[in-house]
Amino acid sequence: MFELRTRQNKKNGRMVLKMENLQQTQTVTVVALIIFALLMIAIGIISTRKTKTMDGFLLGNRKIGAWVSAFAYGTSYFSAVVFVGYAGQHGWNIGIGSIWIGIGNAVLGCLLAWQILAKRSRTMTHTLNVKTMPGFFESRYDCKALKVFAAVIIFVFLVPYSAAVYKGLGSMFATIFPEVSNNVWILIIAALTAVYLVLGGYVATAYTDFVQGIIMIVGVFAMVIAIVRIPAVGGFAHLIDNLKAIPDNGDGITGAQITNLWGGVSWKFLCVNIMLTSFGTWGLPQMVSKYYAIKDTKSIPRATIISTVFAVIIGCGAYFIGSLSRLVLGNKLPEGGVDAVIPNTLLTALGDPNIVTTIILAVILILLLSASMSTLSSIVLSSSSAISVDLIPAVKKNYSGKNQMIVTRLLCLVFVALSYVFATVNISIIVNIMSFSWGIVSGCFIGPYIWGIYSKKTTKTGAWTGMICGFLTVAVTTIVLTVLNAGNTDTLYSAFQLAAKKAPEMGVAAMAVSIVVVPVVSMFTRKYNQEFIDGVFAVTPEEN
Repeated sequence: MFELRTRQNKKNGRMVLKMENLQQTQTVTVVALIIFALLMIAIGIISTRKTKTMDGFLLGNRKIGAWVSAFAYGTSYFSAVVFVGYAGQHGWNIGIGSIWIGIGNAVLGCLLAWQILAKRSRTMTHTLNVKTMPGFFESRYDCKALKVFAAVIIFVFLVPYSAAVYKGLGSMFATIFPEVSNNVWILIIAALTAVYLVLGGYVATAYTDFVQGIIMIVGVFAMVIAIVRIPAVGGFAHLIDNLKAIPDNGDGITGAQITNLWGGVSWKFLCVNIMLTSFGTWGLPQMVSKYYAIKDTKSIPRATIISTVFAVIIGCGAYFIGSLSRLVLGNKLPEGGVDAVIPNTLLTALGDPNIVTTIILAVILILLLSASMSTLSSIVLSSSSAISVDLIPAVKKNYSGKNQMIVTRLLCLVFVALSYVFATVNISIIVNIMSFSWGIVSGCFIGPYIWGIYSKKTTKTGAWTGMICGFLTVAVTTIVLTVLNAGNTDTLYSAFQLAAKKAPEMGVAAMAVSIVVVPVVSMFTRKYNQEFIDGVFAVTPEEN
């Protein structure tokens, strides 16, 4: 067995490096962070000249190439939450079968999504001259109220979701710098994200995503090599046999479960999470906007392949590492719970004090930083534009383009600040709202969006019904489950927490309901006149 060169911090449940390696690791990490920060700021400054208009700020003037668009999509998809949260939890509890989530994300969330949505989204948003998803709903369905409702949903549920990204990343940095508060790291991340986003808008976000995507790929390969090489895992040749030998440590999970390719007893849970995290991207504004900005439809096939390969590497790599965590940690769950699985796994595997492992650990930290900042910038840009481009013009007349640009930049700062507050203040209800964000937002939008770009028969009433039913599917189910659990818990909040555990199932149900009810209701409600439909589905010469 290998010599463990880390120690457990009993006060906070984190694994920290021994003093002999801590200073070296911190020095290398700080240098890497400074270089990374300067690069991100430089990209933001260079991109400023391309953001003189709202179209430039929000979509890069629709001239983003295939490689940059694909990386922007992929890096927005995978944040530190995937590595620190989901990969740790599902890898620990499900095992090898959790890799199917990464495969599902690549095939359904990238390959199929790009093939079905990208060309039509790019063409129709260009024809209608819309920059945001709420703006699309207004123009496609000739309904300003629909735009306002969509903007409110984005504002309420995307910003709290971004707080989870902060928390996942902050915990990893606090492991390397135990004397520095999590809140300090979250503040640094927030400030750096705000600087390059406010300066360069979508252009800066897209090009920083490209750089961050390269770092993520290098980091994932480094993580896999670092984990597989340790004696407890036994290399690729012996890892399955070693996993099979894992005994029950009291949680009912053995090697048979961990090595079951189909998820074993957790196969239903696995399927639900594959559907939520894969099809959910089809209705998320920060993901769909990547289709709007690509320079032409000829770039879409190449971007489809690139984003899919990226997702295979990042998604499968993360869950593969999580599935080996029981071997690395001796089958003992860290005191920090499942969220501490990946940090402890990495520090155990890289605990040997030498410059190579120290550099690898620094690269991995930059990987997590890159994954989080790309996701945060996409969420913040979608949230701020929902207010400045969609909500304010709907309620205020004489709202000029110049004011819109200033307000959008200010709102980017506001939303970054709000996300910071939600991540650092223990507001329990906000923490639970995060678990519903993905399902609610996609559940509201997926039906009206897909049918809106494909079917000329989709009506305004059908779109409204899809949005409302998607929202109520989650809201009503949550209320019912909370009431049912109230009799078995001490407080109403405890009952709500139990209901929140069903968030993945509720999210999948909301998306299914939205997709089904839109065409059904549209069959029996008033259709648009042919002139309007011809204008919506017209194809400009540029899109031919």
